[in-house]
Amino acid sequence: MSDHNTSHAAATPSTDPVENVVSVVPVVLPVVGGIMMFLLAFIAVYMA
Repeated sequence: MSDHNTSHAAATPSTDPVENVVSVVPVVLPVVGGIMMFLLAFIAVYMA
Protein backbone atom coordinates (compact mmCIF):
# COMPACT_ATOMS: atom_id res chain seq x y z
CA MET A 1 0.00 0.00 0.00
CA SER A 2 2.71 2.50 0.86
CA ASP A 3 4.95 1.54 -2.08
CA HIS A 4 3.48 3.70 -4.84
CA ASN A 5 5.22 4.28 -8.12
CA THR A 6 4.76 8.02 -8.66
CA SER A 7 6.76 8.10 -11.89
CA HIS A 8 4.51 8.94 -14.83
CA ALA A 9 7.17 8.13 -17.43
CA ALA A 10 7.08 4.78 -19.17
CA ALA A 11 9.62 2.19 -18.09
CA THR A 12 10.92 1.88 -21.65
CA PRO A 13 10.97 4.87 -24.00
CA SER A 14 8.40 4.41 -26.74
CA THR A 15 9.50 4.58 -30.34
CA ASP A 16 7.70 6.98 -32.63
CA PRO A 17 6.27 5.13 -35.67
CA VAL A 18 6.73 8.24 -37.81
CA GLU A 19 10.50 8.13 -37.21
CA ASN A 20 10.59 4.55 -38.50
CA VAL A 21 8.75 5.52 -41.70
CA VAL A 22 10.78 8.66 -42.41
CA SER A 23 13.98 6.64 -42.81
CA VAL A 24 12.58 4.60 -45.74
CA VAL A 25 10.67 7.39 -47.53
CA PRO A 26 13.61 8.37 -49.82
CA VAL A 27 13.72 4.79 -51.12
CA VAL A 28 10.01 4.00 -51.28
CA LEU A 29 8.82 7.15 -53.06
CA PRO A 30 10.97 6.77 -56.21
CA VAL A 31 10.19 3.06 -56.43
CA VAL A 32 6.44 3.66 -56.17
CA GLY A 33 6.74 6.55 -58.63
CA GLY A 34 8.50 4.31 -61.14
CA ILE A 35 5.85 1.62 -60.78
CA MET A 36 3.09 4.17 -61.24
CA MET A 37 4.71 5.59 -64.39
CA PHE A 38 5.08 2.08 -65.82
CA LEU A 39 1.46 1.22 -65.07
CA LEU A 40 0.14 4.49 -66.52
CA ALA A 41 2.26 4.05 -69.67
CA PHE A 42 1.01 0.48 -70.04
CA ILE A 43 -2.60 1.64 -69.74
CA ALA A 44 -2.01 4.41 -72.29
CA VAL A 45 -0.45 1.99 -74.81
CA TYR A 46 -3.19 -0.55 -74.21
CA MET A 47 -5.96 2.01 -74.77
CA ALA A 48 -4.32 3.48 -77.91
